Amino acid sequence: MSLLSTILDHNEQFVAAKEYEKFQTTKFPNKKVVILTCMDTRLLELLPAALNVKNGDAKIIKNAGAVISHPFGSIMRSILVGIYELQADEVMVVGHHGCGMTGLEASSVLKKAEAKGVDMKTIDTLEFSGVDVKSFLTGFDKVEDNVLHSCKMIKHHPLLPKNVPVHGLVICPNTGKLDLLIDGYETTTT
Repeated sequence: MSLLSTILDHNEQFVAAKEYEKFQTTKFPNKKVVILTCMDTRLLELLPAALNVKNGDAKIIKNAGAVISHPFGSIMRSILVGIYELQADEVMVVGHHGCGMTGLEASSVLKKAEAKGVDMKTIDTLEFSGVDVKSFLTGFDKVEDNVLHSCKMIKHHPLLPKNVPVHGLVICPNTGKLDLLIDGYETTTT
């Protein structure tokens, strides 16, 4: 049985038993916060528990490394939608120790892409077209520096209200301990 079949079978039982009822909430976050964090599997349940965030409390955006690579990309758009359309009034960037993006080099990703059948001529075409594939696929050296960079990208975005606190934290994926890098209340101007 495939993973998809297993999921669909479970879903049919989930809906029939009305298991969804305990998850019902509104689209507006109760704690009025948008959280950008990493997609690391260790954080799926640990992060909300460590932050005391329950279903319906926050808008959680996940990507590899909690990275904002472009000020007008989908991550920043999601943060702005959370603030303007979904009543959030704070932002948290939460990176984590032991992130797979730490030290990630494009050559490693490209070698694995080639092994899975991606024609390296495609990379040449992308590079010729102005896409910096190596930069796109490169991680960061220190999680703390990445969190600070993402916070700076958010805080200095021309469409973000100046009074929105932007907090920066790093979580331990083993214990859930949070290290505060930026207290957004101290850096917010009204």
